[in-house]
Amino acid sequence: MREVVLSVIMTTYNHERYIAEAIESVLRQQTSFGVEIVVGEDCSTDRTMAIVRDYERIYPDCIRIITSEENVGWRKNYRRTIAAARGKYIALLDGDDYFIHRKKLQMQVELLDENPDVGMCYTRSERRDEEGGMTLYPESEECPTTFEAMLRRNPAENCTVVARRELVEQYYAEVRPDEHPEWLTDDLPMWLWFAANSRYMAIDCPTAVHRVLKHSVSHDEDYRRRIAFVDSLTDISLWYDERYNNSKLSDELRHTKHNTALWVLSYNGSVGEYIARWRRDVKAYRPLIKNAASYGLFAKKIIWRMWHKTPKQ
Repeated sequence: MREVVLSVIMTTYNHERYIAEAIESVLRQQTSFGVEIVVGEDCSTDRTMAIVRDYERIYPDCIRIITSEENVGWRKNYRRTIAAARGKYIALLDGDDYFIHRKKLQMQVELLDENPDVGMCYTRSERRDEEGGMTLYPESEECPTTFEAMLRRNPAENCTVVARRELVEQYYAEVRPDEHPEWLTDDLPMWLWFAANSRYMAIDCPTAVHRVLKHSVSHDEDYRRRIAFVDSLTDISLWYDERYNNSKLSDELRHTKHNTALWVLSYNGSVGEYIARWRRDVKAYRPLIKNAASYGLFAKKIIWRMWHKTPKQ
């Protein structure tokens, strides 16, 4: 086998429907360098491990499995799998996503080789839901590459990123995300750290599919869990904004967090739940009392409830 230049980090749990497609999409990559797949298998209760073992037997030189006797959770599984990587570069691919451009890894490694000050690069992705719908991400005309753009909204989905491994390790050493259990994801804080400490670039081409599954943490059908996830994303951005940006976007981020939660609550939950969230946010950040959008959303909630209570003819 050629020298491993890039490690594909593939964390998985109960992905028996998807894991083969994820692995095959890596095996189809056309590269001039060696690629390994490091699979972090977190004691799935379905056939995921059996499928991964079959691939390991067929491709023993390029597939390695990292696992344990007990489930360790997404954060530790993610960390231990990255720690096992041998490549100069790391690509991330969750077990339910897959690559669609056969030269994805080649293009990104060439970009990083040519730009030593660039810590990571990403591409556009295709977001596919369980009904077959598809949208491009990011939706903007141009792919953002600034720190403040990432503070506002992460454009880099995990399945599209290639990063320098030594910088990933530096991120873990400096930020210590395991000390932030309130952070419900590990990709946004990582890429914000990269954006603050190096350049990042984008390739304006979809190279991977991110499956939007109904029961994933970022697209949960439970509105309270959806709100909690978005709150966590904004809190991560506020943490980085304070440390690396002199809190320049603090007001904007707090308003976005407030309005997003109230928008969801304008359709879901009780009036009391809406008011409780409004009070909590205003108590934490007084300027929100002048936020006109919250009052408009409250009026919408009242009208929405009245409409749904009106007997249909």
